Amino acid sequence: MPIEQGEYVRSPNRFADRILADRPGHPAATWPVRPDRYRLVVSLACPWANRALIVRRLLGLSPVLSVAVADPIQDERSWRFTLDPDGRDPVLGIRYLAEAYYAVDPNYTGGISVPAIVDVPSGQLVTNDYPQITLDLAGQWGAHHRPGAPDLYPEHLRDEIDELNAAVFQDVNNGVYQAGFATSQAGYELAYRRLFVRLDALEERLTRRRYLVGDTITEADVRLFPTLARFDAVYHGHFKCNRNKLTELPALWAYARDLFQTPGFGDTIDFDHIKRHYYQVHTSINPTGIVPAGPDLTGWASPHGRAALGGRPFGDGTPPGPPEQRG
Repeated sequence: MPIEQGEYVRSPNRFADRILADRPGHPAATWPVRPDRYRLVVSLACPWANRALIVRRLLGLSPVLSVAVADPIQDERSWRFTLDPDGRDPVLGIRYLAEAYYAVDPNYTGGISVPAIVDVPSGQLVTNDYPQITLDLAGQWGAHHRPGAPDLYPEHLRDEIDELNAAVFQDVNNGVYQAGFATSQAGYELAYRRLFVRLDALEERLTRRRYLVGDTITEADVRLFPTLARFDAVYHGHFKCNRNKLTELPALWAYARDLFQTPGFGDTIDFDHIKRHYYQVHTSINPTGIVPAGPDLTGWASPHGRAALGGRPFGDGTPPGPPEQRG
């Protein structure tokens, strides 16, 4: 489909190396899976990074893959570690994520994005390929999964998961950005229509089933949830995605609450970081920098009734333990 004038186009991920498990009889990977070698850099505001945090929690990878949390407010050098003492990440020793990008390519001039996985010994960025990061945490890091970890990407459901993820990415995950950052009425309205056509289809799908694919949580749920969690707080008003609020779509709202109340999902959400990032960083959309006081967040804890549809969130596995305490 041709690009509409004024339509927002997301840049591709520039760094797509993979961290791979050892394979007997094969040469060692450039970036082999090793406990404590890598650091996952995230922003709690970012939906793409949110996916990696959810998967890390669900699979119990916290003991082997540490996390650096960037300040939700960026400056001209992008993601910074001003939440840490002396404004430096205590493991990587850097003030800006950009330093890890330049360590691998000193001439890099593109965007600095999260999630990013950085090699601690060299200080080099390994990957910012967010779709592959979660798949590899589920696949390549299997030797380090906790007992009872769910299978988020079951072999027999992968084709269905991949097909649904592609549609959800185009129309929902990226669709809200296409609406919010459009620079023409036509570009905005195209994204707006696609978004709500897809949300209507998901509403119908989730009326009769608890999870998107199969009867347990999968990668498909991990990818949709971060967008839903941010919808009323940010996308409805800030990005002009205002045909309906999430709370006005009964099945989607109940589904989102179900996941939010499932260990590994809601405990990765920080509405303060989310709201401050979008409303204070996107000055072209919100030049005053005023952060809305609402919406009322108490509804996220209300009963959802989704268990009546069947399904078990972790299948034959178990929920993850308590989340890490942030300093």
